[in-house]
Amino acid sequence: MTSRATSIAVFGLLVLLILRVASMPTANLSFFLLAAYATLGRREAIQALAMCWLFTMVSSGLAPPASLGGVGRYAVFIAAFGSVVLRSGVLSSASSITKPVFATISLGFFLIVHSALLSPMPDVSILKAVSWIMVTATLLSAWGQMGTDERLKLFKQLYNGLVVIMLISVPLVVLPLGYIRNGTGFQGILNHPQAFGPTMAILGALAGSRLLTQRNPSWGYLGVFASCLVLILLSEARTAGVALILGLVIGLVVAPLLSGRKIIDTVPGLKSRRLWGWASIVLIVALVFSPLIYQKSSNFISKSGRAGELMTIAEAYDKSRGDLIDRLLANIEENPLTGIGFGIASNSFEMIVERDPVMGLPISASIEKGVLPLAVAEEVGLIGAFLVFMWFWMVVKRAGLSGFTPLTLTTTALLLNMGENIFFSPGGLGGLLLVFVCWASTEPLSLEAKSMKKRQEHN
Repeated sequence: MTSRATSIAVFGLLVLLILRVASMPTANLSFFLLAAYATLGRREAIQALAMCWLFTMVSSGLAPPASLGGVGRYAVFIAAFGSVVLRSGVLSSASSITKPVFATISLGFFLIVHSALLSPMPDVSILKAVSWIMVTATLLSAWGQMGTDERLKLFKQLYNGLVVIMLISVPLVVLPLGYIRNGTGFQGILNHPQAFGPTMAILGALAGSRLLTQRNPSWGYLGVFASCLVLILLSEARTAGVALILGLVIGLVVAPLLSGRKIIDTVPGLKSRRLWGWASIVLIVALVFSPLIYQKSSNFISKSGRAGELMTIAEAYDKSRGDLIDRLLANIEENPLTGIGFGIASNSFEMIVERDPVMGLPISASIEKGVLPLAVAEEVGLIGAFLVFMWFWMVVKRAGLSGFTPLTLTTTALLLNMGENIFFSPGGLGGLLLVFVCWASTEPLSLEAKSMKKRQEHN
């Protein structure tokens, strides 16, 4: 793609974003124009799905509600799916389906059959399953069919897009507009602190892993990573903070094991004087401002007192997710094999289902569940959960064999689901996770992983 074509594409997406925030009629129109943009190619399909996430999650203080947003999201999903399928050659038997795509379609088929037979709201469950299959298979196929240079350019565009979201959000730290959801948790330009925090965790995982893989870490990655830590703290999104730190730690431990290299060779940035000099400065500043940092940390853990006077992250987790976990466990005990239905609330009578006024199709049925592993077991039963976890293992393994950044990003994304069950919600925050997790699981194998695979095949 030429620089001129890239500039035109960026300009077109910017126009669509302006339409999204201008007025309600143009907000509705922006989704359908985005669907049209998704038909232009594989790259455009991925860009459209990423923008669809932003259109959905943008703050109500900056953009009017899109009354047709629910229908518009499905239009983007269908357009992106159709665009990628037509270009894949599958319909003409010109190309074969990759293992990740085949595994996704197989899992999706199970979810659809399970929903049709066992869900108390089969139309809701089927629509959620189909949406997830379409988006995930589209992203896996589109990323997998791209050349190395095209993948790299698009990845940089998506990374820079998250940086722009961060930079635009920073001025709102001192304005009420940045806290309109609950008055204390910073949400930036997004509609909720629990959306902004995880977004910064994904950006932080990208920046943090990149700076560690550079022998001389760039100031840009250092600045972005540090900013993400501060903004997560301000958002009071505790799961995001824990996921980012644990994601990096797991990457540091597991990546060298998978590659067979020493940790210092996997992440040469650990030998950088710049990195350790920066860390020393941060430590000194932290000691000087320790009272303020303690106060902010306490607010982070207790959500500015809304979660009570809590001393540890573990206590905070139990306080906020304990009741949800108890309900999940009770349903698993009652329905261990069949589950209660894919995408169904622990108490189905509490579900609020929004339907299309014309055709009556469910366009929104949000639910709140905490821990993804338990939520999956509750919804599709233990046998179904085993199939889902096998799919997750495939994703994590492929990301791990691709390098430190893909592994760190994937583990961070999955750990976010230990507090917010969002991975199977492509129309919301899960859409952002899927864009990057699918990139990570289709990234070419590292040289070390290729050598190890050849040795295993030879033996």
